[in-house]
Amino acid sequence: MSADSDGSNGAGGPGNVVKLPRTITVRELGELLKSTPVDVIKELMKRGVMAAINQSVEYDMAASVAQEMGFEPQPAEGSAATSGGGAAVAVAEGEPVAEEANLQPRPPVVTVMGHVDHGKTSLLDAIRETNVTAQEAGAITQHIGAYQVEVNGHKITFIDTPGHEAFTAMRARGATVTDVAVLVVAADDGVMPQTIEAIAHAKAAQVPIIIAINKIDLPAAAPDKVKQQLTQYEVLVEEFGGEVPAIPVSAKTKEGLDDLLEHILLVAEISELKANPDRPAEGTIIEAEMDANRGPMATVIVEKGTLRAGDAVVAGESNGRVKAMFNDRGEEAPPAMPAEIMGLDSVPRAGEIFAVVEDERTGREAAEERRRQSTDAGQLRAVTLEAVSGDIAAGRTKDLNIVIKADVQGSVEAIRGSLERLSEAEVRLHIIHTGTGPVSESDVMLAAASQAIVVGFNVKADPGAKRLAESEGVDVRHYRIIYELIDDIERAVKGLIEPVTVEVIDGHAEVRAIFRVRGGRIAGCAVTDGVIRRNLLLRVLRDGEAIHTSRTSSLRHFKEDVREVTAGLECGIGVERFESFQEGDIIEAFHTEQKG
Repeated sequence: MSADSDGSNGAGGPGNVVKLPRTITVRELGELLKSTPVDVIKELMKRGVMAAINQSVEYDMAASVAQEMGFEPQPAEGSAATSGGGAAVAVAEGEPVAEEANLQPRPPVVTVMGHVDHGKTSLLDAIRETNVTAQEAGAITQHIGAYQVEVNGHKITFIDTPGHEAFTAMRARGATVTDVAVLVVAADDGVMPQTIEAIAHAKAAQVPIIIAINKIDLPAAAPDKVKQQLTQYEVLVEEFGGEVPAIPVSAKTKEGLDDLLEHILLVAEISELKANPDRPAEGTIIEAEMDANRGPMATVIVEKGTLRAGDAVVAGESNGRVKAMFNDRGEEAPPAMPAEIMGLDSVPRAGEIFAVVEDERTGREAAEERRRQSTDAGQLRAVTLEAVSGDIAAGRTKDLNIVIKADVQGSVEAIRGSLERLSEAEVRLHIIHTGTGPVSESDVMLAAASQAIVVGFNVKADPGAKRLAESEGVDVRHYRIIYELIDDIERAVKGLIEPVTVEVIDGHAEVRAIFRVRGGRIAGCAVTDGVIRRNLLLRVLRDGEAIHTSRTSSLRHFKEDVREVTAGLECGIGVERFESFQEGDIIEAFHTEQKG
């Protein structure tokens, strides 16, 4: 191991320099940072990277973790930090990774977002019709979720996603594939709710924004009005002294398309996008589906290296070998090239990061490890106000990200103004999005991707948003009194909120008979919902009232002692210090856990 550290011995102290190699295992990184591998794994999971203790991460990701834990990372002698804008990926131990010594310019990857009916799809179609070469006209890339166009000898890759929700879903899983965000705004309609959401999503991702003011061919077009409206959402276009290009375009007449594409190339040139095509490929799953004839199919964009037919790959919990590749290059995909691949053993999620591994066995082991970690990862990703408060108090974080939804705009402004005054030198409070109306799935996805909490004032959450918040571990808090909202956030900023203990119901069983056994009585039950497990807390309910609470003393299915019994099965339940069962009693199993 070539890494060493110098500076003071106390972990996390100012001036602590840690020298990191090109790649380093999680175990070794924990030792260097004078911490445990578990703490390192938690930090990696916050960044969307799933890594086991003996897996390796690249310099960029290791440096990010080191900085978060209070160290100053530096490359070890002979080690070059990675670059090229791709997402850092945890790779299986032993995977061969070439040195980044052959960095070459790569095409920019562009995501187009905007309000419904503002012409996003029409604009993409117009760009594709005008700039896709004749050779590519019948290629499979026309029909997958990404494609390339060529402008003056330079290529641009467009991701054709359903919108900013899909863009942020990828970011929530650790993918940072987008280099430029093009925001489409209709010249006759102006800034609309989804426009505002798209601005928030693009700014949270910290990618350059280009405004495409579409439909300038219409009589009611007012491009200057659109530019003025954008200033209300902290988007200052170049004409008003800002840095955001605003290009008038028409998808119908194709006016302004060349100017838009040239601005994309200019932003890419400033960003100096580079990647090494001569290393094993890494990239992102853009979309995936189960094809009835071909099996799992995945659309990918390669970010580093070159993907070739026959490569063994792992993508999240999926793995396999690339049996066939569909794009205009046929058998390979260099950096920033989209392709559709066949050969995975299951359908991966959009936003999963894929990597070429040494062989199928390595990929299978990596996928199995990620499956084992997936449940814990979901719990560790959860961000609650109590958890953030604890992190602030312990000095582990200095940022609190918030999404605000309220009943009316006046409430939004009042809450925003009050919360912004709470930012201190030690703790930075970031309001990444505000809006009126119910908490939506888009709000929750933005919070998940940005490690934020959602506060709702006099509004409810959509049913879909509730389900998504539960699955993504996003804290959605509802308030009816503005002072309670502000007090909670202020206490979090000062690190004063204590974790809240919540009760989780696991299942119910109905008492159908009572049996006398050696040492007492047990209840013959039918499990009506959920699951009854040994060692859970039990509550005996009679006519809806709790008459006794204790633990399971015994659990049997027929004559066998079992660990759990699920809904639809019968069992015998013994309850500690209770024998006075009656037929019709309900036994409720539950456990407690800390929220945060």
